[in-house]
Amino acid sequence: MPWLKHICFILLVSLSTLSCDDAPKHPDSLGKGAIDISVDETFQPIIDEQKRIFDSSFPEAKVSIHYKPEAECLKDYFENKARLILVTRDLTKAEKDGCLERKIYPTSLSVARDAVAVIVNNESPDSLLDVNALKGILTGQFKTKYTVVFDNQGSSTVRFINDSILRGEKLGSNVFAAKGNKEVVDYVSKNPAAIGFVGLSYVSDDNDPQNTGAFIKNVKVAAVQNAESHELLKPYQAYIALKSYPLTRTLYYINSESYPGLGTGFANFLAGQRGQLIFFHAHLFPTRSEMVIRSAQINNK
Repeated sequence: MPWLKHICFILLVSLSTLSCDDAPKHPDSLGKGAIDISVDETFQPIIDEQKRIFDSSFPEAKVSIHYKPEAECLKDYFENKARLILVTRDLTKAEKDGCLERKIYPTSLSVARDAVAVIVNNESPDSLLDVNALKGILTGQFKTKYTVVFDNQGSSTVRFINDSILRGEKLGSNVFAAKGNKEVVDYVSKNPAAIGFVGLSYVSDDNDPQNTGAFIKNVKVAAVQNAESHELLKPYQAYIALKSYPLTRTLYYINSESYPGLGTGFANFLAGQRGQLIFFHAHLFPTRSEMVIRSAQINNK
């Protein structure tokens, strides 16, 4: 009967409209909208470059990045002030359980492998160090008295050094925090009795067209001895990839979005082909890409 078909059509249209009205609406999507994220300030040079390329690809997206010490990034995440953060450690089980209790549902993924670089003044005689020497310098018990400089008291670098080198021992009275990684480099370059710990991005030479892993010239990047192989290694990309450089660490994104929002879009970009290539050219090791590392010998003849 014609009238029955007409009623069915009206009913279908009504149901379709109802389902659209009831669907959850979000202010942002994978490539559109606005979001504030918190990022470990150690990675500012490389993440600024990531954002530049992301912005050119998604002109309707506005990612506002707040660079902070790692401890503050994590605080922003736990207090639900940032849906996406970039830090050098994953959440612990206790932290994940605490998030779930507050209805925050974390997902995390490693996107790159980085290193803490040990820098000394160009006049310093100590540019070949082992972990025991570093521990002595950090606790003020080394044969040569150094002023040790970090970027910030709550930084990922301080936490990493505490966890990987000090292992419960306290920093000496010869240690102080500057206002950032650039300030650490500047201080060490001017003070022969200084030694600094900074993120790799701050000592990588931007004018390195062959991507050989060259370092800046105003300070010396020290070589650190691998405890197993006894090799003295600098934070070159291959040694970071193999984790043979002793002060290697990992960059993670931690995301709480329960829908495909802009935080997820930016995280996907970092883990995708273009984002991984940007990490590679910044001398970090991209962990989401398949790369082959081959041994090679240089013939000086």
